[in-house]
Parts: sequence; C-alpha cells; structure tokens
Amino acid sequence: MNKSFAYLPKEERKKILLITDDIRVHSGVATVGREIVTKTSQHFNWVNLGGAMKHPDEGKHFDLSEDINKQTGLTDSSVKLYCTSGYGNPHLLRQLLEIEKPDAIMLITDPRYFTWVFAMENEIRKNIPIVYLNIWDDYPAPLYNKPYYEACDLLMGISKQTVNINKIVLGDSGKNKQFAYIPHGLNHNVFTPLSDNDPKLIEVRKNIFGNKDINFVLFFNSRNIRRKQIPDTLLAYRYFLDQLPKEKAAKCAFVLHTELVSEHGTDLMAVKELLLNEPHHNVYFSNSKVPADQLNIMYNIADAQILLTSNEGWGLSLTEAILAGTPIIANVTGGMQDQMRFTDEKGKWFTPSPEVPSNHTKKYIKHGPWAFPVFPNNRSIQGSPPTPYIWDDRCRPEDAAERLVELHMMTRKERKELGLKGREWAISNEAGFTSETQGKRVIEAIDKLFDNWTPREKFEFINTNEVKDRVNTHNLLY
Repeated sequence: MNKSFAYLPKEERKKILLITDDIRVHSGVATVGREIVTKTSQHFNWVNLGGAMKHPDEGKHFDLSEDINKQTGLTDSSVKLYCTSGYGNPHLLRQLLEIEKPDAIMLITDPRYFTWVFAMENEIRKNIPIVYLNIWDDYPAPLYNKPYYEACDLLMGISKQTVNINKIVLGDSGKNKQFAYIPHGLNHNVFTPLSDNDPKLIEVRKNIFGNKDINFVLFFNSRNIRRKQIPDTLLAYRYFLDQLPKEKAAKCAFVLHTELVSEHGTDLMAVKELLLNEPHHNVYFSNSKVPADQLNIMYNIADAQILLTSNEGWGLSLTEAILAGTPIIANVTGGMQDQMRFTDEKGKWFTPSPEVPSNHTKKYIKHGPWAFPVFPNNRSIQGSPPTPYIWDDRCRPEDAAERLVELHMMTRKERKELGLKGREWAISNEAGFTSETQGKRVIEAIDKLFDNWTPREKFEFINTNEVKDRVNTHNLLY
C-alpha cells in the first residue's frame, strides 16, 4: 500500500461504524467490506459490526489492528470488530454509538437487512451521517425502496445501474443527497494472470482432470441459487458439446465451483445425470471453500468464466475472471453489463439514464473484446411482498452455446489475449476494478460528505393532505 495516499495520523482520522458481514469471512459482501477497510485504514478508523447468520463469536469483540498493519505496512491502523448474529438491533447500535462515538455509519448489503437502521434515521442523522454502499439488480426502479434511500446522506452505487436507480427513485428528494459510482474492487495482485507452465496450475489441472487430454475449460463460480440459472448453464454446455464431433467434445470440460445441492437452488447432480451423464461430457464439481489464490488458479485454467444470472447486481466472479485475464460469457443484465463495457452512440462507456435504463434490450452491441454477451430474449416481472416487482431477464441456453462455440474456435493463445485486454481495462483509471481504486473512491466520496454534511433537522413537518403518486419515472419500453 502507498501509505502516503490520503494518510492521516490516527488521532486525526474520522471513525466509521461499518455494519455488514464480519469482514473476516469469505462472503462476497465481507470481501468488499474487507477490501475497503484494508485500503482506507490509513485515512479512517473503522469499527465493524460484523454479522453472520448464527455467529459463533456472538457478543465478542476483537481488535484487528495488528492484522491490518501486517497487510498494509501501517503501524497505526485502528480496526475493531463486534460480532453479532444477523446485523444487530437498535439496542446494540445505541450501545456502540455511545461506546465508540463514530463520525458516520456505513452500510453494505440488501436494504431489507437494515430496515431497523433506517427506522432510526431521525435519531442517528441528527448527530452523524449514514453512508450506504448499495446495489439493485434490475428495473423497474424500486419505488418501494424510496424510504430506505431517503434515510441516507451518501448513496454509493456499486453499478452504474444502481446510481441511476437511486436518482430515479428519489426524484426531487434526492437534491440534497450525494451520489457516487463505486464499483467493486479486488486485489489484482491475487487475481492475476498465470503462465500455463506454472507448476501450481499444472498440479491443479492434474488434480481435476487426471490424465485426460482437455484443451477447452469452462468455469462457473457462484452460489447454487435459482437466479444464477445453473441448469440453463449446464444445458448451454450440452448444446455446445452436441455441435462438436465426439472426439473434440471429449477434450472439453466444465468445472462448477458451487454447492451440489441447495434448498435455494437445486440438486445439480440430478441435473447433470439428466443432461451430461456420458463420460465424454466431463463435468466436474468443486464444492469446498478455497482461498483466493486457489480460485485464481482455477480462473487461469479456464478458457472462459460463465454467468447467466437472470438478476445480478454485479457478478463478482466476472471481476475475478477479468483480473485473472480470462474471457467472460454473461447475461446482459444489472451490473454485469458494466463489466462488458458496452459503447454508446457517442463512443463512450454506456451509462444508464431514465430514457435508456439498461442495455438488456440490445440497443448497444459494441463491447469490450474480452466479453461474450448473451442478451436476454424475454423479460418478466417477478416479485414478493418485500420486493413487489423486479424484472427477470432470461437468456436462451442456445444463445449461450453459440458464444461457447465462438470461443472454442479460437486458439488458447487468442483467448488469453482477449482476456488480457480485459485485465488491462479493469485495472485502468476508467474501470478501476481494483481494491486500491475502490479505496480511493470511497475516501473521496466520504471526505466530500464530511465537508458538506449538515445534521438532520430535529423535526420534519409532513402535509398529510398531500398525496404523492408512486409512479414509474423511467421508460418501460426503450
């Protein structure tokens, strides 16, 4: 770490209470929180109210400063952890506000986990601001989230789509809010290209494939949940194999790093038995947690990382693959389209607007050469009582199979060259999908907030005779 970047002595730093997953664990949310804390600990002091479903250390607190010092080269970081099941409660939060006296609260994850925090905003924001690093998977713009967004002072959107949604939902009530685009950033020294002759890569290949002659590898790394569309992905792989002569199909393999069975998804072994049960189909499952450097090897073994999710706020495995120099095949929806770098009619990186909220309609077809997009062929509104409506973007397995055929026709060298172009862009100033750039953007956004923030008024007068329609304010057809 460059200690000089925005470095402040410990006693001069603002303290931020981060409510999210326990930053020691390996969830996607915890990974983002950990990278932010690590890359900004020279500028902020941190207190993590760290959640887990049933936290084994509930009620305990730890000082993580020494660990952060070792990772960063600092000598004076201040990072504390308070463990809780769930994400806490009003009583616990009031205790921490009294004990730690933070200068701001920062939230990361779905707003429904923080309804109790938003309900306290009148109490909290009289003294300190609320910062929300948020994401939303799809349109129509969720007007049911408006009270949550209104409870925040700084809304940092992980995707361009999320920033657009925040602004659309808030409308006039967003005029006193601060917005920032803070895409996910990862450690690009961990997720990095490796040579095919790397001994560790050769060893992992042999552990997976044995002595089989495999020359094309497809990789999937994500959770076994319904919206990830894993059965459709397996079907796409089957359609792809069926277009090849059997001797060429036998040299292809599909590795899935996910749970075999999940109540939130399906029984993938049963799907495999239905679709891909011949010896030459070469489907392999990896269902044990592995460290990031091991995952990086798997991305490097792969010729493509695939993610056909029908709702996806970002798609962290795509970022990992791009940084590893591996091409991506992905459904054009949510934050995944950010990572494909679609180009608009002005030649610029596509930014959603109320007129064109998303590129899932295939308005723009030019994109980064590392990306092999699969456009949805249908869109339906799904919902539940907490989230009454959201578009579900579905792509056809047949279309995904075409992208696989396209990649398979290239040489390994050609595929890697495309992947390296993706990495070059991802670490550039424009994309900045690295933890260092993410940290800088967070520092800049929060410093700006502290410079301009004024406490919430003690009282708010509401005209109960005024009825505001909750109507959509962006195009539904575009």
